[in-house]
Amino acid sequence: MTTNGKLYNTAGYYLLFISLGFGLGITGPALPSLAQQTGSTLGAIGSMFLVSALGGILGTVLGGRILDRVPRGHLVLGLAQLISAAMLAAIPLAGSLPALLVISFCGGLPVGLINTGANTLLMWTHDQKAGPFINGLHFAFGLGAFLAPTIFAQVIGLGGTYQYAYWILAGLGALIALYLLFLPGSPKHKDHHQSEAQPQKSLRGVLPLVIVALLFLFFYVGSEITYGNWIYTYAISLNLADATGAAYLTSAFWLSFTIGRAISIPAAVRFNPAQILAVAFVGGLGSLALMILAPNSINILWAATLAVGFFMAPIWATGYNLAGQSIALTATISSIIILGDSFGAVALPWVTGQAIEHFGAQTMPRLVFASLTINALIFVIMLLQRQKHLQTARAGEGA
Repeated sequence: MTTNGKLYNTAGYYLLFISLGFGLGITGPALPSLAQQTGSTLGAIGSMFLVSALGGILGTVLGGRILDRVPRGHLVLGLAQLISAAMLAAIPLAGSLPALLVISFCGGLPVGLINTGANTLLMWTHDQKAGPFINGLHFAFGLGAFLAPTIFAQVIGLGGTYQYAYWILAGLGALIALYLLFLPGSPKHKDHHQSEAQPQKSLRGVLPLVIVALLFLFFYVGSEITYGNWIYTYAISLNLADATGAAYLTSAFWLSFTIGRAISIPAAVRFNPAQILAVAFVGGLGSLALMILAPNSINILWAATLAVGFFMAPIWATGYNLAGQSIALTATISSIIILGDSFGAVALPWVTGQAIEHFGAQTMPRLVFASLTINALIFVIMLLQRQKHLQTARAGEGA
């Protein structure tokens, strides 16, 4: 593949992840409005996370199988992005909770496919040099997640409605879909044919590491999405901010998250994944602890939110890259690992909605702290499992 071809491909995948960030970033600020629109409680509207993530799980499973078999990966991603934009535009039109949940499920399907497809095709495009590019991809996601609540706040501040914010983001998503639909040169995995011929054999050999990587993404994504989507409600419920201030607080989280991912790109060149993740977990857990200890301070809330976003930023891409350095990531294996992302987006955000309704908003940072702590423990297990896998591989080569 030519250098220009790699550049165009990378730009396309980055644009897709900016749009994924749009969909996630606008959800938090819009939750109270969507609850009012559908006549639902906050606990009930939290079911959006559940059904959207279930759609994402199905999309992830299908995405791996499709991309290992269909040669035109960019066409698949472009069509998925077009459907995703249409579902985003339909959300503020739902007149009831059941209708909103159906739209959320249908919107989750292409998101799961895009998440799997963009990560996998980017790995195939850059092969062993993919580390900084994977961090850049997730920087693009953070950028989209930062821009969405900022656009939301600007639209509301100018006298518009949350519906207009959704439609602006959906329109941008449709333009991104057109770019992918006309993007040539879909990459292939160098072991593509071998992987198709022997999927079960190759999967058995790496299954323990695959499961650990899946759990790693499960607890990380649960922490990230829960904080990003519920910090708005947290600030409002504890009377720490008004609607506009809470929207900007959400933007601040995603801004620091985006800055953290930008810094993680050169950091991925200078430091190894284990070093980056160790710093990320210590900083993230310390920031959450500070927030839990001083729940009524708006200054602490802002400082903790900025710090949590910054330290969480490199975890997904670095953990995924750590797995990719150990095993050959076919689209099928990649989709299994990314199922952890999809399942993680189901569990903790939904549980948090129920906890806020029954026990109060102060439960949110405690749940995120618990999830991130488990995530850190799984990181240690991943390092041990990776070392065991590499030793086994070397022994096999020596034999």
